Amino acid sequence: MNFSANNPIIFIIVAAIIGVVVAQSVFFLVKAYKRGLELGMEKKVLTDTIRRSALFTIAPAVAIFMGLVSLINMLGVALPWLRLSVIGAVTYELPAAESAAASMGIDGITAASIGAKEFVTIAFVMTFGISVSLILAPILCKKITGGMLKVKDKDKKWMGILMTSMFVGMLSAFLGYIVCNLGFVDGDNGIEFHYQLEYWIPVFVMAISAGIMGICGILLKKLKWKWLNDYALPISMIGSMALAIPLTLIIA
Repeated sequence: MNFSANNPIIFIIVAAIIGVVVAQSVFFLVKAYKRGLELGMEKKVLTDTIRRSALFTIAPAVAIFMGLVSLINMLGVALPWLRLSVIGAVTYELPAAESAAASMGIDGITAASIGAKEFVTIAFVMTFGISVSLILAPILCKKITGGMLKVKDKDKKWMGILMTSMFVGMLSAFLGYIVCNLGFVDGDNGIEFHYQLEYWIPVFVMAISAGIMGICGILLKKLKWKWLNDYALPISMIGSMALAIPLTLIIA
């Protein structure tokens, strides 16, 4: 029997796992609501909080959906659905999947052509790395948080520098992923540089996304559009992806 990334059995397994996660969410939502009533909170306050929280999840969900669309072409629907519904991160899954495929010497893998061996390897790489956080979080989270609070109490300015440095370090990892293929290829005499404008398309798309995010920041600051704070990320992602289509057609 030929392997299919969209096999119904995979969907059943994924649906069962997501069902457990949704059941946990509903359980704690009900428990929190009842506890709020026991503490004397008004029903209107609780329902408004639930309504606003549900509304604010739409913006991050749009960004996650765009990542899901990118992964579907490569891995089918079931696995990306699972990864981005539980503890996956849209900034982690696609690089992890492509790195796993590259390690097996596969270029341009698709859901229609992927085999069982490749699928399992990619799924393992995507899930194993992120699962470490489940083990380390309860062990190290309290110590790390305590250490950060001590630094904040001693010097708030240094704490800001530390957090900014950590954020820049994280961005640097993804920036390296974007610029690593700007024309450097394996040649007869080692690494050679072949300049082609299409190699720069990811950089241009990143610049467009950053520009849209900058515009959102200006509007947020100048016009006091606080709602834009929750929608800036999906707007920049959707805008850059939409502009990437005509940009690619023009350059390539």
